[in-house]
Amino acid sequence: MIFIHNEGNTDPHINLALEEYALRNFNYDHDYLLFYINEPSIIIGRNQNTLEEINHEYVEEHGIHVVRRISGGGAVYHDTGNLNFSFITDYDKKRLNNFKKFTEPIVRVLKKMGVDAELSGRNDLQVAGRKISGNAQFSSVDRMFSHGTLLFDSNLDEVTNALDVKMSKIESKGHKSVRSRVANISEFLDKPMDTTTFRKKLLDGLYEDRDEFETYHLTEEEWKKVHELKNEKYGQWDWNFGKSPKFNIQRTHRFDAGEIDLRLDVEEGHIDNIKIYGDFFGKEPVEQLEDYLQGTRYAREEIQNLIEPINIEQYFGAVPKSDFIELLYGSDE
Repeated sequence: MIFIHNEGNTDPHINLALEEYALRNFNYDHDYLLFYINEPSIIIGRNQNTLEEINHEYVEEHGIHVVRRISGGGAVYHDTGNLNFSFITDYDKKRLNNFKKFTEPIVRVLKKMGVDAELSGRNDLQVAGRKISGNAQFSSVDRMFSHGTLLFDSNLDEVTNALDVKMSKIESKGHKSVRSRVANISEFLDKPMDTTTFRKKLLDGLYEDRDEFETYHLTEEEWKKVHELKNEKYGQWDWNFGKSPKFNIQRTHRFDAGEIDLRLDVEEGHIDNIKIYGDFFGKEPVEQLEDYLQGTRYAREEIQNLIEPINIEQYFGAVPKSDFIELLYGSDE
């Protein structure tokens, strides 16, 4: 395992560019660990509709960064009280959506600090029923990363101020408010410490029993490439917000694997435009499925025949094919 030093960067555009650059370009013979802390920002899941996930007026007024990541899952709020981690490894089908595999080392270190953390639900770490960490994954052909954020001493009021949380998410959690469901790790520590000290203790704990750990500093040329990726992608409005056109059909359903939000334009009986949003996790980009469905006659039998040979789980995780077809077309009843 090699620790990537981000040189103290707190710009989320840079840190996400660094993460993707390392995934796609660093030596495949090694696993990597990246830590970073971001300035106040909202990090949007790859498949989400940004404008429907944020309190846009509040974000603008307070200068909060909005950046889309390449992994799935939901929108999260970052500030300097958050510590973000990313494990970059070879792609392994058994590791995909296996958040326990990657969060176990974090949980082990937290328990040594007296914080009784555990993996709960799909991809959260909780203490006493309150969320302290959300996690997501991304995989390419050969490599993958599993990353997450640890709420250490974050301004939790900003979570609700900056994020416009959908009612479907609140209802699926039993009508609990977002503020009451999240907590800072600092609340559970016997002795107070700042985020920098916590970061060091966490890293030291992960180093235990791993003599092969070493620290890597990017070269000047590598940083140049990271900044190019930031300028060409993560700093662009098209990537972070994208176009959010109106559609004449919208259907949303929350599955165990996450929410799927379908938007369709049907013209002259055919799918003229389709966009799929959500906080689901999948290996393949959902844009492939959108392109596949574009132009299809909007009839149940044709949609069923078209979807039948497709492995839907590679786009959404464990979503039954029949349920997706019903969501796409609607019920005949």
